[in-house]
Amino acid sequence: MHRLEIDLVSKTYRGGIRAVHEIALDLRPGIVGLLGPNGAGKSTLMRIVATVAKPTSGTVRWDGDDVVRAPQALRRVLGYLPQDAGVYPHLDAYEFLDYIAALKEIDARSARRQIGELLNALDLVPVAKRPLGTLSGGNRQRVAIAQALLGDPQLLVVDEPTVGLDPEQRVRFRDLLARFAQDRIVLLSTHVVSDIETTADRIVVIAAGRVIADGTPGAVIGAHLSLEAAYLAQVGAAA
Repeated sequence: MHRLEIDLVSKTYRGGIRAVHEIALDLRPGIVGLLGPNGAGKSTLMRIVATVAKPTSGTVRWDGDDVVRAPQALRRVLGYLPQDAGVYPHLDAYEFLDYIAALKEIDARSARRQIGELLNALDLVPVAKRPLGTLSGGNRQRVAIAQALLGDPQLLVVDEPTVGLDPEQRVRFRDLLARFAQDRIVLLSTHVVSDIETTADRIVVIAAGRVIADGTPGAVIGAHLSLEAAYLAQVGAAA
């Protein structure tokens, strides 16, 4: 069973701006929802976990290995969807996913099978041959989700994945994610409670770069708004 350890991770940018402060989480297979308002530090933490950014202090370990010192072991099994994921506007969905599969060194036969399955699961077959630049924002987001799922990743890091999706598409994505996460670690950030309340095994609430609540959906969701408001008021009073 894989294990992701986030050990007292902090990130401070130039000018002393602290985005993340001493976050400690121990993650095992299942869906962990990272819940908090925009600007809470969720995206910074996701970038650190995905080895795109380095922490100012603290350690991230994948199966015991420090991902800053040895990032390749994690990158080989990582699926990552950043909040500002881009696509190539002149490629169609199939061409784009085939290109991503080549970058991930997925063999051609497996790539064709996976791409077909993902296009079907994400309801992209009707638009698969249209240039990405002509697709709606929701369809482009679904293509971006598909590229993160390519290669059967053991760790899936998705930052605000349902932005641009309509309610029906959100439900389909949640169902797909629930099936995918049975023996994998999924870290999903959102500011929308409904994205994770029925699918997450665990919810971590972040405000002002700190964890303010961590537990099961039933234990956390009912209290997260008041916790968040109280914490932000405390931070404001201390500033």
